[in-house]
Amino acid sequence: MLGINQLKTAALLGLLSGILVLGGYYLVGDETGLIIGLVLAALSSFGSWYYSDRAALAAYQAQPLDREQAPELYSMVERLSDRAGIPTPKIFIAPTKSPNAFATGRDPEHATVAVTEGILELLSPEELEGVLAHELTHVKNRDTLTQAVVGTIAGAISYLGQILSFGFMFGPVTQDSRRGPNPVGLLFLIVVAPLSATLLQLAISRTREYSADQGSAAITGNPIALARALEKLEAVGHQIPMNGNPAMSPLLIVNPLSAEGLQSLFRTHPSTEERIQRLLQIAQQQAQPAVAA
Repeated sequence: MLGINQLKTAALLGLLSGILVLGGYYLVGDETGLIIGLVLAALSSFGSWYYSDRAALAAYQAQPLDREQAPELYSMVERLSDRAGIPTPKIFIAPTKSPNAFATGRDPEHATVAVTEGILELLSPEELEGVLAHELTHVKNRDTLTQAVVGTIAGAISYLGQILSFGFMFGPVTQDSRRGPNPVGLLFLIVVAPLSATLLQLAISRTREYSADQGSAAITGNPIALARALEKLEAVGHQIPMNGNPAMSPLLIVNPLSAEGLQSLFRTHPSTEERIQRLLQIAQQQAQPAVAA
């Protein structure tokens, strides 16, 4: 299942990059635009790779947490990191009562796990372990890098659309020298490309959450604890919203601003109910060998 989710992520990320390159082509009107799109994709990816952790921590005003301040939390993270086979990340705390957590950093050697004051007060040790193992799986799978790159490329696509919208007020910007103004390119960059980029960004985010839940179950051997934690986080999160830059919400373990129907396409996370059901299925699968024995 993890392999399938990673293939889905690669395919969606490739499609997102393709939209950016195609957007550059339509913006200029010839093959030079393809080069512009590729350069934009490369620069966006590098910038997000190097600076994503600073932006995420600043968005939620997270501060470093010393071992002396939370020795049990440090021991828990060290133990789980060892099981996951990654270096122990830095630990930060966000000063909010909203219960949540996230991981960031360009690779496992430069990773940070952040928790809020609210999540430390809300969850039991077993439930907190499930959440931390989820975040460490994001680090191990380099999801923090993937989300940063995806978000930056999606932002670049939207920026291209804004450039074209502004230019269109003063005359056609997208054109093909052989055919004159290109209305298809205009429609693509102003409407279709930004919307498609947003949907792809959110689809990638949802796919990575499923994989991180599975990784947490494998690390802790206790998917039920994570299921209980998600249930609590969903309930309390609606009562105490997590303030911060909405662009960073895909990093959080839960986003209480859920949606139904067609609005579910714009979710940053899968539904908590679906995640819990999948964790319960994993628990049943883990119990089967013991029953057979």
